[in-house]
Amino acid sequence: MTVSVAIKYAGAFVEDGRVGGHDAGATLVRRLMRVFPGSKLVGGRARHAEGFDVVPLEYLDPAETVVINMDVVDSMAVWRTLSVGGGQPRIMNFVWWNTSQFTSEVQRASLALSCALFPTFANSERTATEIREIVSSLTVPQLAEKAKIAWANLGIRLEHVQAREEPTVPIVLYPAIYLSDRKQPQLFLDVVERVHKRTPINVEARLHESHLISEKAMRLSRKDWAWVGPLTATREDYYHHLARTTAFLATAVDESYGLEYVEALVAGAVGVFPDRPWARALLPDGYPFLYGDAREAEDMLFRAVTDTAACRAELDRVAGGNFVAWLRQRHDDSQFEKQIADAVKSWFGEG
Repeated sequence: MTVSVAIKYAGAFVEDGRVGGHDAGATLVRRLMRVFPGSKLVGGRARHAEGFDVVPLEYLDPAETVVINMDVVDSMAVWRTLSVGGGQPRIMNFVWWNTSQFTSEVQRASLALSCALFPTFANSERTATEIREIVSSLTVPQLAEKAKIAWANLGIRLEHVQAREEPTVPIVLYPAIYLSDRKQPQLFLDVVERVHKRTPINVEARLHESHLISEKAMRLSRKDWAWVGPLTATREDYYHHLARTTAFLATAVDESYGLEYVEALVAGAVGVFPDRPWARALLPDGYPFLYGDAREAEDMLFRAVTDTAACRAELDRVAGGNFVAWLRQRHDDSQFEKQIADAVKSWFGEG
C-alpha cells in the first residue's frame, strides 16, 4: 500500500513559503522533505507553501499517511487525534536529540511509553541504545519486547564541503549554537582565554538568536579577538567559514550524535573533545585529542593551533591513513536517508 508522509515538529514554521530557521530541528525537517518527496508539514492552519502543504493534524487521513513525529513524547496524543474516526494511525517516532534532556520521571516515562508503542528511528547507535534502555527499564516486558527501534548516523552532505583556506591567525570555533548548561560554555570560555594568553587566536561563535543576548555571549563578544554573531544564512556560507576554521573545542557533557563536530572535522578543523562516550562514538580508536580536565584541554587546543599540520598528520595515522576519508565513509548522509526510507517502507509499506 502506498502511503504519504507528514512531518510533525512543534518548532517548525513557514517563512516566505519555506521551512524557516537554521536550528537542527528545522534543518532535519527540510532534510526529511527531501527524503520523502511530496511530504506534508503538520501545522495549525492549512495552507500551501513552496513545494509542500501545511496541514492540521486532524485533517490527515490515518489510512494513507505516516506521521513522522519529531515531538516524540506526544505521540500518544497524536494517536488519539488521528484515531477519532476509527482508523488505525500510522506514527513513527524520530528521536534526533539527547535523551538526557528529559530529567523528570513523567518525561522519561512518557518517552519510554511512546517508543514502546510506536516504531522509533534514532539519529545514532548511541541514541538507539539509550532508547532501548529507557523502554526496558520504564515499561512492562510485554511492551518492551515488541519495541521496534532502528537507527542511522545523521551524517552530513559531503558535497557542501569546501577547499581549505588557512587563516593568517588560527580560528577556534565554539562548536554549538546554544550556550545551555549541557554545552558547558564557561569551560570553553575559560580554556580559550588561557590559550589566547599563550598564542594569538581568533574565536568565532555563531549562535541561535535566543542566545545572542546572553551574559556569556556578551562577555565573549567584548574580547577584541572574538567574534559572536548570528547563524549563517546559507549552508554554503556555513561551510565557507568551516573551511577557514583551524580547530574547535567541544565541551558538552553529552550529545546524541554530534553533527556540528562531524561537519567541522570533515572540513579539516582539528577537534579537541572531552573524554566521554559520546565523543568516542564519533571518532576512531586512539584519537589523540581527548581531554580529562581543563588543563589538558588547554594544552591540546594550544597544540592544535600552533602545530596544526602535525596534528592533522597524527589524525591520519590513527585513522589508518586518511582521517577525513574515515569520517566520510561513516558519516555520509546518503546512508541515513536510505535507512530512514527503508524503515518507513518496512514498518508501514511502500512510501
